Formats: sequence, structure tokens, C-alpha cells
Amino acid sequence: MRKLTIVFHHAGGGHRSAAEALKSTLSSQEHPWDVSLLDIQELLDPLDLIRRATGLRIQDTYNLILRKGWTRFTPQLLLVLQGTIRAYHNPIAKLLRTHWAQHPADLVLSVIPHFNREIADSLRPVGTGASGTRTPFVTLITDLADYPPHFWIERESEFIIAGTERARQQAITIGHSADHIFQTSGMILKPKFYEKTSVDRAAERKRLGLEPDCPTGIVLFGGHGSQVMVDIMRKLNESGSGVQLILICGHNQKLAAKLKKMPTRKPILVIGFTQNVEYYMALADFFIGKPGPGSISEALQFHLPVIVECNSRTLPQERYNAEWVTEKGYGIVVPSFKRIAPAVQSLLDSTTFSEFRRKAEEYSNQALFEVPVILEQCADHTTPRTQPQALQLA
Repeated sequence: MRKLTIVFHHAGGGHRSAAEALKSTLSSQEHPWDVSLLDIQELLDPLDLIRRATGLRIQDTYNLILRKGWTRFTPQLLLVLQGTIRAYHNPIAKLLRTHWAQHPADLVLSVIPHFNREIADSLRPVGTGASGTRTPFVTLITDLADYPPHFWIERESEFIIAGTERARQQAITIGHSADHIFQTSGMILKPKFYEKTSVDRAAERKRLGLEPDCPTGIVLFGGHGSQVMVDIMRKLNESGSGVQLILICGHNQKLAAKLKKMPTRKPILVIGFTQNVEYYMALADFFIGKPGPGSISEALQFHLPVIVECNSRTLPQERYNAEWVTEKGYGIVVPSFKRIAPAVQSLLDSTTFSEFRRKAEEYSNQALFEVPVILEQCADHTTPRTQPQALQLA
């Protein structure tokens, strides 16, 4: 059985989710891979200077910034992080070489940014997988676009998997040949999001304490929620928007308790951490949240028009996502959620909503099933110049 190592970390949730989704699919297909996941943070703990100074890992520091909303200075922090990685390039590559020597693979797939030059270099000198050839290295971009330089795409990367035309063009601009770049139809989502979730929306809404025929928005800000959800609910309530909300707070119990105590004109449903986001998506008419590639893609998988925010506090690697939403006609981008009430009113205008809904229904993402085909080609060093039709964007 061919061996695949997927390199991931826990900064944010999308990298781990993509790794786990691919492992599940690749391990259960007709010709399965032997898939192992490598948490690069655990491997590099001895070099983690931030952990030595503060007791926090780099990924924990990043997740804390997200939970607290301290994102305004993220571009500057990224420069510090990237500079540190470059300064420790050789020690990082050495630790990775030791790992490959002990755990050889037929192919290595990275679903993380920042470390791809180090991973590529670590495979070059020794790079002998089970087949006795140099181990192919693939970078799968889990953002809608790169945030150059030295974020996702490196010159040293052998193969690139991009989920949008923008990311594909960025790889070409850096110098990658077109036959080493593969474009999928979107972001990797959990397997459940590719299944047909069929529910009686009116009956399920009523069972959960919601009005069966009221316009329903789902509000989602990652695994720890966001305090801005309080402002969103308050402004929509004060404006008499006439919408009801499903608010998913993740692990943030204090936020959930606060939302439940707030008076509202319309019913609300407050959910803590759940493994069934797709069920609640199926009950909604539209999505409100941050412009994360995963959240937007999940909403569109259920044909939900989106309302997202983009300003100086938006993570720099997610700012293109807002442009993409506007370019594709998938929803509304606001400079601040202070303007959420007029944005919802505009979205729900009958003509506008019909157009947004039509665009969302045209969205077709089969990336989870396209990537295994691509990995087969990379492992065999066969990257045809004419890609199969299934790997092209609709």
C-alpha cells in the first residue's frame, strides 16, 4: 500500500479539517493509501521560541489572536513569523529529514502555509520513499488565494493544488510550470458537506423553536465564536429586520449564555460546539460570518448567499475571499458588521435574493474527490498537460 504523509497544524481549523477529510477519503477508496498525519508543530516544538518565552505554541498564540479578535496587526506579525522560520530554515529542515528517514513516504502533501520551502528542501537530499525514488511533494492551498511572498507557494514546491483561478495564476507567476499546477473546483470540505442533507425545513425549524416560514440566517465565526455575534443580533433585532437567527458559538460557552439572555423580537437558536454544522446550514436561508475560505465554501455548498465583513482587522490571507464573493455574485461584503441591518435588508430584497441564490446554486465543489486523482498523478510523476475535465472549474 502506498504511503502518504499529510503535513498539518492546528492554527485555525481549516488545515486540520482538510487533512482529516482527505485521510478519510483516501483510506476508504478502491485503491487506498496508507495515510498518516504529521502535526508539524509537535515535530518542531524544540525550536518553538515563542513557546520557550511564553509557554504558548505558535499555533496556540495564533488561535488566541483569533478568539480575542486581535487581528489588526496580523500582517506585521506574519512578517515576524516568516522571518523566524527563515532564520531557522536549516534546523527545521534537519528535523524533517530525520522524520522522513524514520517514516518514509511515497508522497508528502502539505495543507499548511509558511513551512513549504522547508518541507521541500527536507525531501530533496534524502527523499527516498518506499519506491526508491525521490519523494514527490505537493502543496494543497486551503485558502482561495495565496498571500505572497512566502505564504503558500514557494519556488521549491514540486506540485501545487489550487482551488481558484487566482491561486493558479499566482503559481504560474512565481514560476511553476502549468503542468505542475492542478486546479480543483473549490476548497476541501468535510465529507458530510458533499452528502445530500435532506430535511423538512419547516418541520425542523418548528421543532427547534423557530418560526417555520421566517427568513433564517446562520451566524458562524469559527470554533470559538466571536463577540461580534452579540452586536449582529442586537442590530438586527433593533432594526426590526424580521429575520430569525441560528447562532453557532462553538466552544465559547460564555458567548452562548449571553446570547440566550438577550431579548429578541424573533426566535433565535443558540448552539454551542457541534459536529453537525451541515444540518443547521440546511435549515438556513443565508449566512453571516467572517470571510474564511471554509465558512464561505460550506455555506455555498448549501446554496446560501453570504454576508461577510472585510476591513483592516480581516486576516490578510482572507481579504481576497471578500473580493471573490463580490466578483462571483455570491453575496454582500460590508466594511463593518455595524451595517449588518441594511445589508440583510438588501440581501432579502426579492429580486436581489433570487439573483444571489441563483449564483450560489451554480456553485459546484467536488474538490474532496478531485484531489485523490491529482495525487495519483503526482505520485506516478505523471502530470499531463491536458487535465481531466473533472479537474476544471465549472
